[in-house]
Amino acid sequence: MRTTVIPAQVTTVEDTIAGSLTLTQIILLILPVLLSTATYALLPQSMTLTTYKTTLIVILFVSFMVLALRIKGRLVVSWITLLSSYVFRPHTFVFDKSTSFCREVYVPVADKISTKTKAIQKTVSKNILAPKSATIDYETLMRNTDLNIRFTSKGLLVIKNYDESY
Repeated sequence: MRTTVIPAQVTTVEDTIAGSLTLTQIILLILPVLLSTATYALLPQSMTLTTYKTTLIVILFVSFMVLALRIKGRLVVSWITLLSSYVFRPHTFVFDKSTSFCREVYVPVADKISTKTKAIQKTVSKNILAPKSATIDYETLMRNTDLNIRFTSKGLLVIKNYDESY
């Protein structure tokens, strides 16, 4: 059977509406027209052209024209959102080193204490430390495909899947 590889350029083609303009570029070019009409009609001395209105309208047109440009195949708007998400992300990460997740917890071996009562000798096993919930092997739980694991705020909930027929 013959297989062909589809290049990545074919799958990532944007739809163009007019010439080489995409929908987002057309919206970015129409927005200053709508905003300039709103400033012309709503700002004081309405329906008259003043110097502060013209400077505001020119600034709107220039800024939206710059946002509609493409640099390396991406719009300037997408570059600004990408860079702003990088700048405003958290730079300090706080880790809790006292967690016992994926750590080896050493549980001491149980000691045997012998006591004599009357003529009978009993052997009682006593644990020095009770096993903690941290002794669960999380890695084997995650590898087991028969289990349905849910992490809740109260702890780990493991449910066996009964969907499979035996």
